[in-house]
Amino acid sequence: MSTRVAIVEDEPELAALVADYARAAGYEPALFDDGAQALAAFQDAQPDLVVLDLMLPGLDGLSVCRALRAFSQVPVIMVTARVEEIDRLLGLEAGADDYLCKPFSPRELMARIKAILRRSGHAAAVLAVDSAAHRITVHGKPLDLTPSEYGILAALARRPGQVFSRAQLLDLAREGNASLDVTDRAIDSHIKNVRRKLEAVLPGVEAIHSIYGLGYRFDL
Repeated sequence: MSTRVAIVEDEPELAALVADYARAAGYEPALFDDGAQALAAFQDAQPDLVVLDLMLPGLDGLSVCRALRAFSQVPVIMVTARVEEIDRLLGLEAGADDYLCKPFSPRELMARIKAILRRSGHAAAVLAVDSAAHRITVHGKPLDLTPSEYGILAALARRPGQVFSRAQLLDLAREGNASLDVTDRAIDSHIKNVRRKLEAVLPGVEAIHSIYGLGYRFDL
């Protein structure tokens, strides 16, 4: 089942942009431009996360958040053009889990959504390694990888959260394929290419992290 992200935003262009990024990140977006309408919909079927604008026509974001907290603990990220500290505090006191000021980067919003969903147990397994077919898919679609890139990404993805040195990563990438044409010095270049290909299908999502002085870690 797809992770459902409700976007409550009365600026149509911004709402559509956020929805596009959410869809590309593997989420199922639902758009609302009215607070009361959104709240009624949440009572019927709760989403997995809510991106909630503070300044909405009619029922504002703070009121929606307070009312939502009366029957749900669904994570809420509140967004607003009002940057004063009192507004931020009011949003958090109303039950928001995070707070983002406009204008914001959609990529940053996706990163925050991912982090909150992971903490709340809703993170989706979007990447799969098929060893038999020597293929890696994202949301069911195969990535166009060279044999070296496949070996490196597969090694990382099979052990999420673990940090590997370049030498360790090279050994793992060569498991089952001793003829793999990759050297310790070339790991960085292959990682760069893999990141670029992942970014094309998962915009705003950083899957491979550089750990200074140690190596790389996969975390999606």
